Amino acid sequence: MFWKIVGIVALVWIALAVVGALVKGLFWVLVVGAVVFGLYLLFKAMSDSDAKDVTRL
Repeated sequence: MFWKIVGIVALVWIALAVVGALVKGLFWVLVVGAVVFGLYLLFKAMSDSDAKDVTRL
């Protein structure tokens, strides 16, 4: 029973380490993507005056 609990704790620890590394690595990709998408929507809203819904691509 002890080793089963130790194994579960080790698996959770490894899973959290992997998820943490992915979040840390992909955070700036997400930020840059959100900024580029926001700039794209702003450009579309400013350039196309007859567009009713700028969120429709």
